[in-house]
Amino acid sequence: MNGRSFIDSNVLIYAHDVDAGEKCTTAREVLRTLWADRTGVLSVQVLQEFYVNVTRKITVPLTNTEARSVVSTYSVWCSETSATEILHAFRIEDESRIRFWDALIIASAAKAGAMRLLSEDMNDRQVIAGVRIENPFKAK
Repeated sequence: MNGRSFIDSNVLIYAHDVDAGEKCTTAREVLRTLWADRTGVLSVQVLQEFYVNVTRKITVPLTNTEARSVVSTYSVWCSETSATEILHAFRIEDESRIRFWDALIIASAAKAGAMRLLSEDMNDRQVIAGVRIENPFKAK
């Protein structure tokens, strides 16, 4: 795999949701590959969404300590988000007619130099701001 891949929170959540079945297996494999290739990137927003969801919203929640350990591990992949990305997200939101939070993920991915964004929540194969969206859970 060439280039950086930005991970949306759903991929990270599925990797730690034991009730997610095949999605858990797929997410773990994606993360293992990106870790080995040193091509994974994400944002503070992703880590925040991960923490809230895995400690409160999945069937078998992680303890705060477990979730914090995951956040700490993946913090090395963090790309900083600044006011510039927020302004870029406003443009993406308007031009692509997507939700602001998704637009901010795309703006963060673009800033980090990611060629693709791995997400279940956006349109597979769509290219926004030079970032190709790929759903790793979609049958190929």
